[in-house]
Amino acid sequence: MAAFPDLIRARRAHLARFVRVALLSCAGLMAGAVLAQEADTLRKIAETGTINLGHRESSVPFSYYDQRKQVVGYSHELMLRLLDTIKAELKLPALTIKLIPVTAQNRIPLVRNGTVDLECGSTTHNADRARQVAFSTTFFIAGTRLMSRRGSGIRDFPDLAGRAVVVTAGTTSERLLRTYTERNGLRLAILPARDHGESFQALESGKADAFMMDDALLYGERAKAVRPDDWVVVGTPMSTEAYACMMRRGDPAFKAVVDRGLTVLMRSGEALKIYTRWFQAPIPPKGLNLNWPPSPALLELYKNPNDRPLG
Repeated sequence: MAAFPDLIRARRAHLARFVRVALLSCAGLMAGAVLAQEADTLRKIAETGTINLGHRESSVPFSYYDQRKQVVGYSHELMLRLLDTIKAELKLPALTIKLIPVTAQNRIPLVRNGTVDLECGSTTHNADRARQVAFSTTFFIAGTRLMSRRGSGIRDFPDLAGRAVVVTAGTTSERLLRTYTERNGLRLAILPARDHGESFQALESGKADAFMMDDALLYGERAKAVRPDDWVVVGTPMSTEAYACMMRRGDPAFKAVVDRGLTVLMRSGEALKIYTRWFQAPIPPKGLNLNWPPSPALLELYKNPNDRPLG
């Protein structure tokens, strides 16, 4: 008879374990359902009639404020044109746009937590970031170079020894420069700044001797300078950067719509027209022309769009 209570206790323990496993399984399924719902951006847009677009404040000529505090730029215009594809996909006659400013430091967290549905600015697509967010088809190709005062003696990266170099915090340029200095034993001062505008101010004021960033952004900052001809973009590109739009991971349906819209713009010639407006014509705020024709790599990208990272 002594074995009978032991049997009861064993069965109760087994039942308790079964219940715990069942509850954990249900919790896992519910969590998965919540995550799937959170990642269903098209459904969210359809239900709310609103899309949250991330933009930069000073990434000239990609995404920035003009003199009237309106968001303008090459990649921002591409993003607005993508809304036609999204509206057509969802059969929506109109869409409310909520513009959300982002920085190099907070853009990925704001996409991941759902604050921003789509960000098209000057964000480099690389393998490390692709583990955190999803990237669209590439819409621009840039190279990381230097800007310095004309006559400074800085012509390439080895000339930075003993100098102060400003970079925008949270960018691939900051990571590349720190790696380069460690690998080559180069002694220099690296000055992180909040955004590209602040970086150029450090250069213009004499706090920094050079500004390292993607060449297109350097030309954009030069266009805002009081005396643009005082500044030159120099150096062999340290890397080639592929710019793409960011969105949440685990949402292939939304990515497919964004990619389809970009591909149509690129192959139809519309993206090239948009490029011409921002790189080969006078742009705000001072009406300066960057006079920068599209590179062979960009023209090839327009013909054969892809979403592969370059770094």
